[in-house]
Amino acid sequence: MTMLDDRAKLLLKALVERYIADGQPVGSRTLSRASGIELSPATIRNVMSDLESLGLIVSPHTSAGRIPTARGYRLFVDTMLTSDRGQLLTPQLAADQPQKVIANAAHLLSDLSHFVGVVIAPRRSSVFRHIEFLRLSEKRFLVIIVSPEGDVQNRVLFTETDYTQSQLIEASNYLNQHFSGMAIEQVREKLLIEVESLRGEIASLMQAAVQVSTEALTQAQDDVVISGERNLLAVSDFSSDMGNLRRAFDLFEQKAQLVRLLDISAQAEGVRIYIGGESQIVPMEELSVVSAPYEVDGQVVGTLGVIGPTRMAYDRMIQIVDITSKLVSNALSHK
Repeated sequence: MTMLDDRAKLLLKALVERYIADGQPVGSRTLSRASGIELSPATIRNVMSDLESLGLIVSPHTSAGRIPTARGYRLFVDTMLTSDRGQLLTPQLAADQPQKVIANAAHLLSDLSHFVGVVIAPRRSSVFRHIEFLRLSEKRFLVIIVSPEGDVQNRVLFTETDYTQSQLIEASNYLNQHFSGMAIEQVREKLLIEVESLRGEIASLMQAAVQVSTEALTQAQDDVVISGERNLLAVSDFSSDMGNLRRAFDLFEQKAQLVRLLDISAQAEGVRIYIGGESQIVPMEELSVVSAPYEVDGQVVGTLGVIGPTRMAYDRMIQIVDITSKLVSNALSHK
């Protein structure tokens, strides 16, 4: 990154903090007051034009003041942030149900940040503990799959043949006896081998069941829980420009893109910051993402974060995200 002298760093830091605080382009007069630097306005103007030529700040066309660019924010975040961890009081997250903890965490993130909280639910094992069949009508059954964590998935199964209740019981007993605790992929392979020894009609019922179970268990994976999208309506950077707002909401609709974005940070240690416009990762200039992975029993299983305007109080967001990831890790881990 660009080497700046202390004076330029001080001014950039003052400019970013000022702009984060009130959202208005910052002029040299404001800066000389804000930064407490003993510099003449002329010197400040010179340093500002240096910062501008380095691509760290830019003048919006209508104003004499300057605002930070993605690179300016990045330099600020990487070298000038001083996080004071003492200030944030956070509620505890109840550990009784994983889904609840995830939903609570998303709310907590959006409540504390006043922006959008996002949590990717844990990558669960595709192991089933228990499976049951329920006859709904002719050739139509409900398959109920329970995971080791106690999550329940239901899938409707349409079959070629109709099955009696006793055949359904026989099939579920066989699956539960022989395969409980296995990953669904293993069950598939074993079933193929054992099909010969099973009665034909029950074998095909089981194969169909395992097929929908595979879908059920893998689809349950990328659950993205989003909370507080409406908070963006209150952000002047968005409310003044409906196009921006619409693009932001499109991003929340396309959860796949969010998952990819947050998945990248699952491989990283600690809090990561993605600033809109500096890379292809965040598809919008005006949005930034502060994210961190969280763990269950020492294994990283998911990611959470805050999505908000590029102009946000990053040090506070880092604390919020950091603390929430620790809360979630504690709540989900088996003490």
